[in-house]
Amino acid sequence: MKLGLLSYNTEYTMRADLLAREAEARGFESLWLPEHTHIPVPVGKAHPETGMPVQPSGEFLEVEYRHMSDPLTSLAAAATATTTLRLGTCVCLINQHHPINLAKQIATLDRLSDGRFIFGIGAGWNVAEMGDHGVAFEDRWRQLRERLRAVRALWTEECAVFEGEFVSFAETWQYPKPLRKGGPPVALGTLDTPFGRRQVANHGDGWLPLTFDIEQTKKSIADVHAQMRKMGRNPDDLEVSLLFLNDEVQSADTLKIAEDAGVARAILRLPVADDDTVKRRLDAYSDSLG
Repeated sequence: MKLGLLSYNTEYTMRADLLAREAEARGFESLWLPEHTHIPVPVGKAHPETGMPVQPSGEFLEVEYRHMSDPLTSLAAAATATTTLRLGTCVCLINQHHPINLAKQIATLDRLSDGRFIFGIGAGWNVAEMGDHGVAFEDRWRQLRERLRAVRALWTEECAVFEGEFVSFAETWQYPKPLRKGGPPVALGTLDTPFGRRQVANHGDGWLPLTFDIEQTKKSIADVHAQMRKMGRNPDDLEVSLLFLNDEVQSADTLKIAEDAGVARAILRLPVADDDTVKRRLDAYSDSLG
């Protein structure tokens, strides 16, 4: 099982290019960065000290969420600082970008990284945030599927044309194309629900299941594989990455359970802290690399 790292990528933690260099030197396989374009100030219930809104889980959102740097710019810097480290978004909120701009940004990043990029995408959960981008919450998955098709058209067609419910453009040229034919692998970030698994089985090259129950994830992977077989897709082509969102050191036993569940990689969250603290966490995890 490969080990990846998740940084919240704020302006007060280790810079992405420096972190990427440190991660590669220790043998980690990948670096993943999240995205929130902004966090709207809540109108209703808010944390009494930070003012942050409530998440769907019922917990207040961490203050780091309003400090996230742009992941694509940051990963471009990380690409130039490394040679083997895979680079991914975990996740890019695809509905908050126009497909024409996003397709070019991703293709450029894919080229800069020599094809090391993994396009992790999600539909989002913050109603106010997506609303500021003109996206209705109830449309978010229809928008994601359509925008992904539009991006893939621009990646693969010499003269792309697209006519959809939310996106349309006339015949157009766009370069560069990604290095990999068809574009970089697309990993869907979804809740581990019947609906989420169905989206992965239909549209994903990879899966970033949002769950904290590894045993349930093991059953869910089997379900996705079964759905893929029914659709004529090869389950062996699906790369599952288990994301650990808790800001704590995951034990060797936990990582072994994850490996036994059949996931391709574990993505381990790094603390939002100064460089020395982040390096200590990297060292703590590097022992797991064998």
